[in-house]
Amino acid sequence: MYPLVFRFVLTCLDPERAHHLAFTVIRALPTLGVGRLVNRFMRPRTDLSVHTLGLRFESPFGVAAGFDKDGGAVIGLGQLGFGHVEVGTITAVAQPGNPRPRLFRLVRDRAVINRMGFNNAGARAARVRLAGVRAVTGRPVLGINIGKSRVTAVEDATSDYLMSAALLAPLADYLVVNVSSPNTPGLRGLQEIDQLAPLLRAVQAEAGSTPLLVKIAPDLADDEVTRIAALVVELGLDGIIATNTTISRAGLATDAATVLAAGAGGLSGAPLRDRSLAVLRLIRARVPRDLCVISVGGVETAEHVAERLAAGATLVQGYTGFLYRGPLWARQINRGLDRILSMTP
Repeated sequence: MYPLVFRFVLTCLDPERAHHLAFTVIRALPTLGVGRLVNRFMRPRTDLSVHTLGLRFESPFGVAAGFDKDGGAVIGLGQLGFGHVEVGTITAVAQPGNPRPRLFRLVRDRAVINRMGFNNAGARAARVRLAGVRAVTGRPVLGINIGKSRVTAVEDATSDYLMSAALLAPLADYLVVNVSSPNTPGLRGLQEIDQLAPLLRAVQAEAGSTPLLVKIAPDLADDEVTRIAALVVELGLDGIIATNTTISRAGLATDAATVLAAGAGGLSGAPLRDRSLAVLRLIRARVPRDLCVISVGGVETAEHVAERLAAGATLVQGYTGFLYRGPLWARQINRGLDRILSMTP
């Protein structure tokens, strides 16, 4: 039924409003008394667990940062069958994000353009909320994605990240430094090695024993990707997340006028699939086998997830597919992986 609901109801709503309505239902799952029953229906039927970062992930498939900005629906998302939930991006200073409208569907491309701008209530508020999440038995693995506050100058970025890390690393199962969103001015410049290396060293020291990963953009040149991969190995970080959204609009089926009207922002969904897979392969060829590489971008089906795992991903994340597949999405992935992996020699 979901394709009909999407076509005739959700597409009539502003995309951000539709997201908030769905989010409200997901957040309410644990309080409705049906969460555990739902989880029995959604979780894998066979053992799909992955052991990485010193953690056990019940499923290799999780929710990418951006869906749950402040950590309000972690438990509900876990009950829907996701093996981990990466909340954020969270900034040291609370901020409203960019003006609306800032989220646009490209239905013909099964894609989304967003220029949300890290809208969130800030690290201090998140710390209180996520302390409660940590206390819940049976919760999914909790990743926390941190980014630069918009009011902070790029030259002061390190101190801004350190404030967030100090508040949130103790609550995170893993921590992510996001330097790759296109919607915060100057942020992607932090991917330059001479700026990225000292930033990661500082956050790594602040994070202590919490596993630390860095999230990169798909728009980097191949040699830039390999240099960052080498830096991650050199610094002894725990992993890389590849990739964030793209600023490219190449090869879209949506008419040019619609794309132009949506304006600036990061493109996610199916058009990102090939580049995200290519970046995954570049990274995996240059890092140790046990380094955690999380692949995200253009993933929608169990076959897509299996392809990423076969290409060397340790874990896989999705976000835009939720919009086009609906609340049973994680179940479709988990049951599809049950089938695919059972046929693998």
